[in-house]
Amino acid sequence: MTDDYAHGRRDGLRLALSILAAEEAKWAALLGESPSWRTNSIREVRHKTLQVAQTRVQTVLNRLTPKGDTAVSDELAAALDKAGL
Repeated sequence: MTDDYAHGRRDGLRLALSILAAEEAKWAALLGESPSWRTNSIREVRHKTLQVAQTRVQTVLNRLTPKGDTAVSDELAAALDKAGL
């Protein structure tokens, strides 16, 4: 794998993390807001699903990060902070 290709894959995963974080924040704000217990239950499930997806994408991103690179890059740190991880 070339460096450009690997960097592009990591960028894609960072983008996915930020999208998941935005969706998770949207559902977190809606938790318990509805008078319907069924709607609240569905929102809780969606919220948890997004949290699990964030964790899985983070795991893949960690696997693709070069092993010799012990320091977290500024770009990666900013993406993780934005995602809330």
